[in-house]
Amino acid sequence: MIGRLAGVILHRAMDQVLIDVRGVGYIVHVSSRTAAALPPVGQATALYTELLVREDLLQLFGFTTLQEKEWHRLLVSVQGVGAKAALAILGTLGPDALGRAIAMGDWASVRAAPGIGPKLAQRVVLELKGKAPSVMSMGGALSVDLAATDEVIEATPGPRKPAVAPQPSATVEAMSALANLGYAPTDAAAAVAEASANPDAVDTPRLIRAALRLLAPKA
Repeated sequence: MIGRLAGVILHRAMDQVLIDVRGVGYIVHVSSRTAAALPPVGQATALYTELLVREDLLQLFGFTTLQEKEWHRLLVSVQGVGAKAALAILGTLGPDALGRAIAMGDWASVRAAPGIGPKLAQRVVLELKGKAPSVMSMGGALSVDLAATDEVIEATPGPRKPAVAPQPSATVEAMSALANLGYAPTDAAAAVAEASANPDAVDTPRLIRAALRLLAPKA
């Protein structure tokens, strides 16, 4: 299983990239958002990857964070969502906005992705809403260095230091605090997701207060 690729970009397109890893070229399918973040041709890059194995096809899909990779895995578990449709959703929303949309039941945002109809968007939200808190808690800190050296390693990074050290985000801390107060993870995730849109909720305490106001019983 190829879980991560690091090498030199030989070719870039809006939906895939060709990476030279020690003389072997790997075609990696990516979202439009990931493609736009990659460095120019001739420079080094690295991506977490998921290998799709079918009877007559092998395809690699690439992601800049483990959170994005996990969302892709969950999306394709929904009936009717293929690997490329999952990339379209991630390319349209990104992992953070996707998590907020699912936690809040906002299927209209999911529907904005190319090729995703209203029924499929509703199914995505319905089936993944309960899983959103755990994926959102991963945050985006675990990411690969887009200017990585030319190497190939296995899926889960071992004891080597990640490119960006994981730091607890205000969103994760707020969700944890609400869970400690007895709120259900799905309710906490939805409230934090909505509260994060408040421009005044710039740190963890303010985010928690804003979420608590949303969770308070309506008079």
